[in-house]
Amino acid sequence: MIFRQLFDSVSSTYSYLIASRMGGEALIIDPVLEKVDRYLTLLDELDLKLVKAIDTHVHADHITGLGALRDRTRCATVMGRESKTDVVSIRVSDGDAIEIEGVSLRALYTPGHTDDSYCYRMDDRVFTGDTLLIRGTGRTDFQNGDSFAAYDSLFNKLLRLPDETLVYPGHDYKGDTVSTIGEERRHNPRLQVGSAEAYAELMAGLELANPKMMDVAVPANLKIGLPQEAVEARGWSLTCAEARESMGKPDVVLIDLRDKNERAAHGRIPGSLHAPYPDLDENVRPGGLLHEIATATGKRLVFYCAYGERSAMAVQAAQDAGLAKSCHIKGGIDAWKKMGGPLEGAKAEA
Repeated sequence: MIFRQLFDSVSSTYSYLIASRMGGEALIIDPVLEKVDRYLTLLDELDLKLVKAIDTHVHADHITGLGALRDRTRCATVMGRESKTDVVSIRVSDGDAIEIEGVSLRALYTPGHTDDSYCYRMDDRVFTGDTLLIRGTGRTDFQNGDSFAAYDSLFNKLLRLPDETLVYPGHDYKGDTVSTIGEERRHNPRLQVGSAEAYAELMAGLELANPKMMDVAVPANLKIGLPQEAVEARGWSLTCAEARESMGKPDVVLIDLRDKNERAAHGRIPGSLHAPYPDLDENVRPGGLLHEIATATGKRLVFYCAYGERSAMAVQAAQDAGLAKSCHIKGGIDAWKKMGGPLEGAKAEA
């Protein structure tokens, strides 16, 4: 496995680059905007393809690199379902799997520091964002923080993991890089309380100053979505109603770009072809599956995903590959569901 812990000295943020092998797919957790060039250089040096970029929550102390990485690599962006960020490619819920080639993370919803905080567990380690720090915990006094929710997240989720589980936090201000659940249980001063009330009292007495970047970082991090208007202006978008009218037509093929986990959880549009987004470049180039379908049959490729972000990027890639009739469903499955469009799949029908 390739594992890199990367540090931004200005905000004391740790970002994590993970892949199963050289030349394979990669994901990054909590990237910092000012370090995007560094990440891209490292990806190039390790011959990695960035597939997913994850933020553990809406950050108040730095501007996220999610949008810049998406724009420069066409990776999918990932955040929790509770996040108020305008558009991300994939929104996860507690227990969802986030997968790339050879790597699987499990999402743990851990509100308290903020109301959209998530941790991500992978095999022998957990990436705790700002929920659990080394000898500390995330503050709970802004962004809908809640000390009682934080206590529940810490004591009833994270501290129930095996003691040997490695803890990789989102920040450290002392130079520490890694801990374990058992170590934090024994030595973290904020975890030496006997009740949620005692924890709330402890946190209320901290009287911390607001992060210096808060007034800049939070608004910026709530507006990272890929504008779909440019794609629409070029005639490359269909409304959900237009897409529904095209279902079953012989000159149209619907292309579902989502992961298998998303399809299983949220259903799929009947008759659509599954072509996962990470395989997009291979599929739209000459000789690729989608390129051959479009050129051999004359069918129009109609891409869709969860919210329209990945499909908007897919349209641009297909157009660049000469597939001039390609378009996407604006707003994705989220908008399709709101319109009452037909779906198939066990969970969608439940």
